[in-house]
Amino acid sequence: MYHVYIVLCADNTLYTGIAKELDRRINEHNSSDKGAKYTKARRPVTLLYHETHADRSAASKREYAIKKMSRQQKLSLIDAN
Repeated sequence: MYHVYIVLCADNTLYTGIAKELDRRINEHNSSDKGAKYTKARRPVTLLYHETHADRSAASKREYAIKKMSRQQKLSLIDAN
């Protein structure tokens, strides 16, 4: 299973990513050098949304679609969950 997720950064921006192990990845964003360059400067991050996909291809396509959304569309997606 792969997870597509949205986190809220400390500066109130949204970051979308993909992970096989969601808990580990969120911990990396918050406390490891393995976190994304974008989130390293915007710690801590809080998980707001995630969805699961059976394979990496489907998850990557969904991640791409979410990244193309406006902030308002992402917030609506989060609220609908």
